[in-house]
Amino acid sequence: MLRIKRIYDDVSDDDGYRVLVDRLWPRGVSKERAQLDAWKKSVAPSNELRTWYHKGDGDWDGFKKAYVKELEERDDDVQELLSIMDEHDIVTLLYAVKDRERNNAVVLKDYLEKVHGDED
Repeated sequence: MLRIKRIYDDVSDDDGYRVLVDRLWPRGVSKERAQLDAWKKSVAPSNELRTWYHKGDGDWDGFKKAYVKELEERDDDVQELLSIMDEHDIVTLLYAVKDRERNNAVVLKDYLEKVHGDED
């Protein structure tokens, strides 16, 4: 099972394997508090894409399309996450931004589920 969660939310036993999928370390979060199993910067949106979207220059649909294209070009990094999904019953993708519906983890989760064959 693949889940997403804001890194600022409390850690839970239900989180399973915790993976930060942001390029930058979240402000105000210590390594102890984060309780990460992995930090996969390599699957985060590029700095250019992240800046374009978060500064308000880009729209959500444009961000999703551009990010999926980046993920398609990072097959080795995506395969690492797919392997983690195969090894653990629950994997939680962690992100820092405030928007819980429009963030890179939402796009990444959808992409991984499609590639892994977990779509409903």
